[in-house]
Amino acid sequence: MYFSYLLPAILLLGISGFFLGRRKAIRVSAAQGGIKELHSLPNHYGMLTGLAVLLPALLIYGLWISIETSVVDKRIVNELPAELVEDTGSVSLYLNDIKNTLAGNVTVSKDPEITRAAERYAHITQNYRSIVTAVVCALMIFFAAVTYKSISAKLRARNLVETVIKAILLLCSAVAIFTTLGIVLSVLFEAIRFFQVIPLQEFLFGLTWSPQMAIRADQVGSSGAFGAVPIFAGTFMIAAIAMLVAIPIGLLSAIYLSEFANRKFRTIVKPMLEILAGIPTVVYGFFAALTVAPLIRNTGGFFGLSVASESAMA
Repeated sequence: MYFSYLLPAILLLGISGFFLGRRKAIRVSAAQGGIKELHSLPNHYGMLTGLAVLLPALLIYGLWISIETSVVDKRIVNELPAELVEDTGSVSLYLNDIKNTLAGNVTVSKDPEITRAAERYAHITQNYRSIVTAVVCALMIFFAAVTYKSISAKLRARNLVETVIKAILLLCSAVAIFTTLGIVLSVLFEAIRFFQVIPLQEFLFGLTWSPQMAIRADQVGSSGAFGAVPIFAGTFMIAAIAMLVAIPIGLLSAIYLSEFANRKFRTIVKPMLEILAGIPTVVYGFFAALTVAPLIRNTGGFFGLSVASESAMA
């Protein structure tokens, strides 16, 4: 249970490391004749100590969270009878029953073996989490002590902090780039597979869009219609309606803020508009699909109209 408090504890100790490092730098500067004798500002020494506490601990914590389920599942599978392990479907069902039992859900099987396995699963998980907690605490103490001891007037804390921050930014950029690349490649491969089945001219010039294809012989809807003309028409119609609303309101709002609004009002409203403008349009679309579309459908039904919320042309 205490493992759930590990992440807040890491963050709290990281903040504590910042203040300890900063205080040590101030003491060193007092002995050296003032802050001007330090290579970096006291805050840089504090940030260096805080990062030394946070980064290794967060790395181990995040790594364990990502592999915990697979590691514990493998331990449980290794303890199963050989005849059960040979059937992959049975193993998956067995593990699901164990996890449902731990979660308090009703499982299909009432076998007491499931209960014992669930207790074993919880015990293994707790042991691993205890080890991870001990490792994380040891790393935080070790790096905090080493960094705290190394603080001196000649320590280039600012350079080290900037190097670490640059590395973090580079890592985040790499994750964003590879994520985007993965999305593009997945869409490309699926598009290639799609056009191997559906001719390009049928997609571009077809007048019916009904993407319902059966993947088994006994399913209804053995053929689908994949004409993109309704999709393009609906997109253009939605774009035109949005422009009719957005252009006058946006233009008049900009004129009012720049020419007529007082400084206090502009200071409050302008950042809010910039935040709203920075939200991806897909987020607004998802919100509309969940809230506005059902409202339109129900309103149309109230007046006896058949309104399909999933289609702009309906």
